[in-house]
Amino acid sequence: MPARALCNFVVIAKCMKTGLVIAMSAALLCVGLGAQLDTAKIDQITGLKGKLSEKENVYKVTWPRNEVKVTVDGWTMPPFMGLGTWAAFTEATNGAMVMGDTVLFEDEVNAAMSAALDNGLRVTALHNHFFFDHPKVFFMHIEGEGDADQLARAVKKMYDAVKQVRTTSPQPKETFGANALPEKSSISVESLNKIFGINGETNNGMVKFTIGRPAMMHGVKIDNAMGVNTWIAFAGTDDNALVDGDFAVAEDELQPCLKALRIGGVNIVAIHSHMTHEQPRILFFHYWGRGPAAKLAETVKGALLVGRLLDVTSTLQQ
Repeated sequence: MPARALCNFVVIAKCMKTGLVIAMSAALLCVGLGAQLDTAKIDQITGLKGKLSEKENVYKVTWPRNEVKVTVDGWTMPPFMGLGTWAAFTEATNGAMVMGDTVLFEDEVNAAMSAALDNGLRVTALHNHFFFDHPKVFFMHIEGEGDADQLARAVKKMYDAVKQVRTTSPQPKETFGANALPEKSSISVESLNKIFGINGETNNGMVKFTIGRPAMMHGVKIDNAMGVNTWIAFAGTDDNALVDGDFAVAEDELQPCLKALRIGGVNIVAIHSHMTHEQPRILFFHYWGRGPAAKLAETVKGALLVGRLLDVTSTLQQ
């Protein structure tokens, strides 16, 4: 039974059993469940035709990604077999909730992620579903709560960002497009040490910083050496560098860290878990950025600060 119909039933039952006062209380409780979804408005805003699940009171819009031919293990993959983008809406106490899975090619991921984050959605996972797929396909999961129309607009802006990429380049690109890196790296470690406040490890002109964080798993203390760490690695030259690495974040730290890196132009390439039954729950996201080494370092440092990761580290040297 849909939430609103259930509320009406509860109100009537309360009224018949105990009188008007309790019935009014039940009615007020039902109001808190949120306004009934305007499914026609969701269709209008997103430009898609959705389908209602009356059993779960969920309205889902779908977008089959059929504008690019995808092969998996040499077989042409139809959208029905797992290339369908979707966003599902349901009533919530503050209006509505949306959850979704967005099918993306590599050159679409960060445009879609920025559009989602800039419009109030949360990005909760980014990963692959296939092996030997061409072009490579990624799946970005999103969620959000609030006014249903605003959520629908946010979803539309995210989809529009994807379509803009495909309009510019009908076939997915196979590179970020930055200038080639030199064969031999020569990153100056001293300036980066100063930015991060810790001493980096050097190797053939490359520099890496590792910041651990304590956690528990199966009753055992785990930390930096067991893989619970944020690391930042630089290669290239001071003027033409790349940075890549991995952030280890608690759930509440994920969104501010993603936003900080995307604002600085650093690309997110994966969001997932590495462990089970850990406390606190730790999520990991991987990134790749190009530009001057100091600018990249400042962007990553900004993400560390907004996520307050320097407050929980086990290795930071002040």
